[in-house]
Amino acid sequence: MEEKNNMTAERSLEIITEQIERSRQVVAKDTGLSLYVAGLCTMGMAILIGILIYLTSNTAWYLMYILLPVIIFAADRYAKRGKPKVPASLVGSMVDKTWQTFGIFVFAYFVFGILYNMLMAHFEQPEVYSRLAIQPLRVVLLLMGMTITINGYILKSRWMVWCGIVGGIGGFIWESFYVTQTLTGWLVYYTNAHYVGVAHGIIPAIIVTILAFIGLTLPGMKLKNS
Repeated sequence: MEEKNNMTAERSLEIITEQIERSRQVVAKDTGLSLYVAGLCTMGMAILIGILIYLTSNTAWYLMYILLPVIIFAADRYAKRGKPKVPASLVGSMVDKTWQTFGIFVFAYFVFGILYNMLMAHFEQPEVYSRLAIQPLRVVLLLMGMTITINGYILKSRWMVWCGIVGGIGGFIWESFYVTQTLTGWLVYYTNAHYVGVAHGIIPAIIVTILAFIGLTLPGMKLKNS
């Protein structure tokens, strides 16, 4: 009798473990789809903004990034239409909250940077403004790299952790030392009409696209196909 009870308890434990594993896989696929959609939207937005800045030499197109959370939300809902709602999980919630936090900080920084730059442009001389103006990309890359690294720890993905560290810190250093502007100056002379488009449009778009692919699209593909 006691042996039968032990076998029943062991079987119950196996069933519970199997249910937890199936639930984990369902949640992983749902989270992966969300990451995949967010990555594609971010990459598409970065490429679009880069092209618009290149064509117009107007960095005000960066404001389009404010629309990105709305676009991602709508695209995610569309991608999951007709699919059963997935129950909340700790892993999925942590990944979602991490990227939500990233979005909040980036949005706040963008708004502050725009207002600050507007004031500096109005009250300061051009040479002073060029030194004091906030360059948002370096901080955005650092925050994105940090978010990718944290999600790498959450998803237990070592390559994602290292990609986030190298990409975030490397991108921050790259922009802090004006490597983009220096390379663009070598390739396209400063007085060339395409300088602003290349330095502030094309190259930043490439950097953001690469980080979005590493931190969102690629892990999303791995999770949703797992």
